[in-house]
Amino acid sequence: MILSDGTLRKHFESGYIVLDPYDPELVQPASVDVRLGTEFGVMRNTRLTHIDPFEPQQKLMDTVTMPEGEIFVLHPGEFALGHTSETVGCPDDIVGVVNGKSSLGRLGLQVHATAGFIDPGFKGTVVLELSNVSNLPILLRPGMKIAQLVFQTLDRAAERPYGHPDLKSKYQNQHGAVASKYNLNSP
Repeated sequence: MILSDGTLRKHFESGYIVLDPYDPELVQPASVDVRLGTEFGVMRNTRLTHIDPFEPQQKLMDTVTMPEGEIFVLHPGEFALGHTSETVGCPDDIVGVVNGKSSLGRLGLQVHATAGFIDPGFKGTVVLELSNVSNLPILLRPGMKIAQLVFQTLDRAAERPYGHPDLKSKYQNQHGAVASKYNLNSP
């Protein structure tokens, strides 16, 4: 079941769902808007010949920090990692879904390729997979509304929520534009 605005406000205000900082003005009828953070991961595509998911990714991306008031330019066809300025935390019986803002999607901005899901038990900033599918550059400003989160209840609490020792959760308590840690998986 998707949580409504009244339920969202109640859960954010009580801390049952973590949204820090919380701004009640960002709550929509069945979602909450989140803002763009200041850190971006930019592909080093001029220096590398390929991506191997089983290799550590330190050489794959440069980290760029943009102070509020500065502009990050996402060129056509480019991919970069971003993150929410808010820390998000789901209890064991709630999941979150990351969706793009319709108005930005109509300009050609995609905010996730495949990682649009926030597991029960997760806590941290949400990494955004930013892609420009238009034919003009898109200007992104830290602090702008960038995505919306929809929260849903599970039929019961997860037995092994994200962060459980058995799961080897790689992104628990992440902050910033954290690159892929796929290489930590067994081949």
